[in-house]
Amino acid sequence: MKEKIREFILSYGADLCGFANIDRFNEAPAGFKPTDILPDCKTVISFALALPKGLSKVSPRFIYGYYNNFSCSKVDEIAFKAAVQIEKNFKRSSVPMPCDSPYEYWDKDNMEGRGLLSMKHTAVQAGLGTLGKNTLFMNKHFGNMITLGAILTTLELESDQFDATVCISNCRKCIDACPVSAINNGTVSQKLCRTNTYGKTERGFDTVDCNICRTVCPMNHATP
Repeated sequence: MKEKIREFILSYGADLCGFANIDRFNEAPAGFKPTDILPDCKTVISFALALPKGLSKVSPRFIYGYYNNFSCSKVDEIAFKAAVQIEKNFKRSSVPMPCDSPYEYWDKDNMEGRGLLSMKHTAVQAGLGTLGKNTLFMNKHFGNMITLGAILTTLELESDQFDATVCISNCRKCIDACPVSAINNGTVSQKLCRTNTYGKTERGFDTVDCNICRTVCPMNHATP
């Protein structure tokens, strides 16, 4: 069953797909466990869509920002189609998760938001990769130029093996490159990051003014 599901998720356009049994989420924070969303969830399926690596070579302000956001809609489409297919083929409830927003949790003072489900931690649990020092998810083939998606299902499946870290142990490029020193001790100040990153033009178009912690990572250039 796993390989059939993986096959059709990849056929929908995903570049990676992995599985995490619900027992891997025992340590997830209360309110953010898969079972807080789908009480009888047995498995979380995580998948990734790789962004063109050329986006790491251009200014983030318009083109990168546009297509980074565009990728979220593509990931949500894959999640929806996969959930429908799982229910058709295996007669088990399946819930596609929004890859970014909307979400409820917001700490106004610290400008800290939390998704309904942590996509990056879910991807780690499903064996797709690990987290970098900038807390971004990274994979040995695609670096951190990835958008993540997930599906909750009542179909019980075995977990995939954890992936080995590809973050270079003595590398500090993302930490040292941050213009507002938002990365410290394995955490990121969302307040410092958000206020430096997001803006609008006079016309009202959204802008992304910084993505240096993403683009400076040497793992983005590990493969062509």
